[in-house]
Amino acid sequence: MNDLADTYRRDGVISVRVVSEADAVRHRAALERGEEQLGALHYIDKVHTVMTSPFELATHPAVLDVVESLIGPDILLYNSTYIIKEPGSDAFVAWHQDLTYWGLEDPEAQVSMWLALSPVTVESGCMSMILGSHTSGAVVHVKDATDANVLLMGQRIESVDPSDAIPYPLAPGEASFHHGWTVHASAPNTSTDRRIGLNVQYLAPRSRHVDGDSRTAVLVRGTDAYGHFGVDVPPESDFEPQAVSRWRALDAAMKAGFRGDHTST
Repeated sequence: MNDLADTYRRDGVISVRVVSEADAVRHRAALERGEEQLGALHYIDKVHTVMTSPFELATHPAVLDVVESLIGPDILLYNSTYIIKEPGSDAFVAWHQDLTYWGLEDPEAQVSMWLALSPVTVESGCMSMILGSHTSGAVVHVKDATDANVLLMGQRIESVDPSDAIPYPLAPGEASFHHGWTVHASAPNTSTDRRIGLNVQYLAPRSRHVDGDSRTAVLVRGTDAYGHFGVDVPPESDFEPQAVSRWRALDAAMKAGFRGDHTST
């Protein structure tokens, strides 16, 4: 884990296998059952509060071991969402930084996981990263909603040289972990399969949202000596009516707290 942490500190991103390919296939099937029950799940927040599959993945010991090596032994599960690019879509994601819109304090108390549930290739629109860009902090974004960029109001960084980017393809069951200031983007899915990932944000408890205690999270390892967040309730089973109602409200609250952008990568 020390080597992974050193690479993360240098590059702002690492990739590693966290579950088997067979497990990834099983969890993809769980997502698609969820779509049948709940409707479209692409970029619906807090999905780990309504379905057991994303909570199982987000709290998998192999995942939490990586997260602990990056942000410390006390870990809050803050958000999870499926990110899906349908085959043949012209949608893309322009160069951006996540922390420009999350409204979170302390950028070193956060890490984002992107776990592949289908083959994530250059052809299907995997993420590309600008290595080391997290060390420069916030970069100016502009807004230009004139094309298929799926970022709200076309937010983008215009100063990126694409030749500096490194693609991060992932096999099912592999995951990348990236810093909130790491500049990244993704191209359209030109493959014949869906590009499916589970995106999860983790925080050290010292972190807080700029709106104070209006956000929620769930402690998944260690202790929380700060109490900056309200408490999310993990699901005991899938699609419980009370959980569905609570989840819809949590999703709305998360989106209301974003600072000018809600992205899908």
